[in-house]
Amino acid sequence: MRYNLKRSTTIKTNTNNAKARDIGPRINEKIFAKSVQVISQDGQNLGVMETADALNMAYDMGLDLVEINANAAPVLVKIMDYGKFKYEQKKRASEARKNQKTVEMKEVWVKPFIEENDLNIKMKKVFEFLDDGNKVKIAVMTRGNKKVLARGKDAVPELFARIMEIVGSRGTLESKSKPDERTKSIIVAPAK
Repeated sequence: MRYNLKRSTTIKTNTNNAKARDIGPRINEKIFAKSVQVISQDGQNLGVMETADALNMAYDMGLDLVEINANAAPVLVKIMDYGKFKYEQKKRASEARKNQKTVEMKEVWVKPFIEENDLNIKMKKVFEFLDDGNKVKIAVMTRGNKKVLARGKDAVPELFARIMEIVGSRGTLESKSKPDERTKSIIVAPAK
């Protein structure tokens, strides 16, 4: 007995690719509405007319007919240069990204029983970060809880109170660590 080892394979094509590429408003012949509300290039309302007439008007001006609101009762379209519109949109988005400031989280470690001079040096670094517009996480390094417990349980909260007193109006306390966390910390954001 012989088996037929050749199997027919079918190649499935993804029909969603065409839809994925057509992102954005419909333009020119892709507008399927019978009648449309037309707005001219300079923003004047030209009234309701058939799509074919609006297309001819746009072609006569050497411009495109762009669908603005497909959900309106007569579909809202505008006569404009679509290529120029896309270019300006892309340029605006690029400019917005360029002007966007990303806030970083900087971290400064201190010991619970830090001396005043050492704390002042650490606070200079904190002020540099705050002046640059970054948030600062101030974490307390506790090695051996017996040492902290021997001097008192309030050592870390007192240190944080001292730090916030030094920070003053240059920053605001954004959050504190939970009491059950091993590493105690506070996050200070720059004052607005």
